[in-house]
Amino acid sequence: MVNYDRILNQRIVDIKPSGIRKYFDILSEMKDAISLSIGEPDFDTPWHISDAAITRIENGATHYTGNRGTPALRRQISMYLSERYGVEYDPATQITVTIGASEGIDLALRAILSPGDEVIIPDPAYVSYLPVVTMCGGKAVPLRTFEKDEFRMRPDALRALITDKTKAVIFPYPNNPTGAIMEKEDLEGIAEVLRGTQIMVISDEIYSELTYGGKDHVSIASIDGMYERTILLNGFSKSFAMTGWRVGYLCGPKPLVDQMVKIHQFTILCAPVMGQAAATAALISARDDDYEDVHRMKRTYDIRRRLLVSELRRMGLPCFEPRGAFYVFPNISGTGMTSEKFCDAFLMEEHVACIPGTAFGESGEGFIRISYAAATKNIEKALEKMQAFLKRHGG
Repeated sequence: MVNYDRILNQRIVDIKPSGIRKYFDILSEMKDAISLSIGEPDFDTPWHISDAAITRIENGATHYTGNRGTPALRRQISMYLSERYGVEYDPATQITVTIGASEGIDLALRAILSPGDEVIIPDPAYVSYLPVVTMCGGKAVPLRTFEKDEFRMRPDALRALITDKTKAVIFPYPNNPTGAIMEKEDLEGIAEVLRGTQIMVISDEIYSELTYGGKDHVSIASIDGMYERTILLNGFSKSFAMTGWRVGYLCGPKPLVDQMVKIHQFTILCAPVMGQAAATAALISARDDDYEDVHRMKRTYDIRRRLLVSELRRMGLPCFEPRGAFYVFPNISGTGMTSEKFCDAFLMEEHVACIPGTAFGESGEGFIRISYAAATKNIEKALEKMQAFLKRHGG
C-alpha cells in the first residue's frame, strides 16, 4: 500500500485550506441564499470586449502567443499605465501577460525567494499571499493593520519588522478585504523606510480603478526611489468585469521580469490568446470612450458602498468608510461573537453569506467582509436580514 504521508510535500500539507472556500461549499447547497461573499463583479463583461475574442476565434487565430503575451496587448498595457498612473514600462522587456494577477503573485515570489527569506504581508490581506510565500519556502511575516488607522500600512510598523532576512513586502492597495487605500503621503512614508535597502515591493494593484471619494489610485512605483524595487501586478478581472477571462500582467525591472518569464514559459507557456484579444480590446475601447464602462460600474459600486456603510452604522456596527475595491469590513465584536461564529450563524439562520475577517489573517478577528459586487436588490434584502439577525442576537 502506498504511504501518501511519505510522498506528499509536508510544506503543502501544512497549509490550511482557504477560509473562504467552506462558505462557497455551503452556498452550493442553499438554493435561496444571498451571497455577499465573492469578490467578483456582478456585471457581465461589456459586449464589445467579448466580441473581440469571438472575432479572433472566427478568424482561426487560436494558437499560442509568445511567452510574454501579444505585442499588441503589452503596448496597450504600457500606454495604460503611463496615462493613468504615470509609470513607464517597456512593452518589449518589462511587461508579461499572466493568467490573472494571481499568477503574477506566484511568479514574483518564486523568482526572488530562497528558503528562509522573509516576506512582510499586511494583516488582514488577500488569502493567497501567505500560502504562496510558504510554498516558495519563504516565511510570511504579518504586519498588523488597525481600524483606527483605516487599515493603512504604517512606516514605523514596517520598519519594526525588517530583518536581514527580509526579501520583500507585499503591498496590496486598494486592499481586499478592508477596502483601505494608501494615498501619496502614505506611500512616501513607506518609501522612506525602504530606500537604501535591498527589499523588493510586490504591489498588487488589481483594484486600482476602484477608488472612491475623489481619491485616485497612486502606484507606489511612481514614488521616488521605488520604481527599481517594485514588481507591479494588475489585471482585468475587477475593473473590466473579466474574472473568467483570467488575464493579468506583471511589470518591473528587466532583470527580474526575465526570470519571471523563465518560470512562466516552463509552467504556463502563455495566457489564452482569446483572453488577450479581449483585454486588448478592453484597453483600446476604454481609452476611446474615456473609460466609460469602468466609470459606469464604479458609480454603481459607490452607491452600494455608501448604502452599506450607512445602514451598518445605523444598526450599530462600527464601519470605517472604505475608499477602494468593493468590500466593507464592519466591526462585529460588539455582538460577542467571533467572526467565524457570526458568519456561520448568519448563513444558517438568514441564508446570507459573508466572510469572517479571520479568513484574511489573525487581525481580521472581530470583523466580517461584505462584498458589494452583488446586485443592489440582494444587498438591500441582506441588510433587512442583518437587522433581524442582530435584533435576535441582542444587537
